[in-house]
Amino acid sequence: MTHYNYIVIEGNIGAGKTSLATMIANQFNAKLILEQFEENSFLPKFYKEPDKYAFPLELSFLAERYQQLKAQLISQDLFKSFVIADYFIDKSLIFAQKNLPEDEYSLYSKLFNIINPTLPKPELLVYLYVNIDRLKSNIKHRGRSYEQDIKAEYLEKIQAGYFEYIKHIPESRILIIDINTIDFVNNAADYQILLDLIFKEYSKGIHRISL
Repeated sequence: MTHYNYIVIEGNIGAGKTSLATMIANQFNAKLILEQFEENSFLPKFYKEPDKYAFPLELSFLAERYQQLKAQLISQDLFKSFVIADYFIDKSLIFAQKNLPEDEYSLYSKLFNIINPTLPKPELLVYLYVNIDRLKSNIKHRGRSYEQDIKAEYLEKIQAGYFEYIKHIPESRILIIDINTIDFVNNAADYQILLDLIFKEYSKGIHRISL
């Protein structure tokens, strides 16, 4: 069914990565890895006082992501067809670079570079591109109280961080899909379009598709 054993769905806050990863896992009996961000007590504090809580937030996320991925990716499940996750560990570096001052980011990146090589890398990274207005609408619709005051400027900063990072990992296999004109959650035809794209065989490098 798929050429890949490990697929990651990524995107900005509110892009729909968890929804898509969950739908694919349920349909194809894949092992699903979801980021446990709601359990992070620093997150609501960060949105209220970002300068004060950025460093503990990013450190706690790094530790939680590493522990989860190490446990889930190393343990094989013979009854699952492949692994799909709604994040990749590199997002830790992307968010840290945008949220931390230079000296704290320097320390953070050293820690990241120690643990990063010990984890398996996804064979395909799918980035869901959504414009800022639609991200804001999605965030409002899902109703998490601590997210409601996220500024458009912050979302733009994170979006730029992803694209800056992606440009510097050409050895990876990356699929960027502009999904602004579709609704894969509520429209089965749109969902099928995404499936057809994701399960194609791609060469290494960046592949951009607008729908």
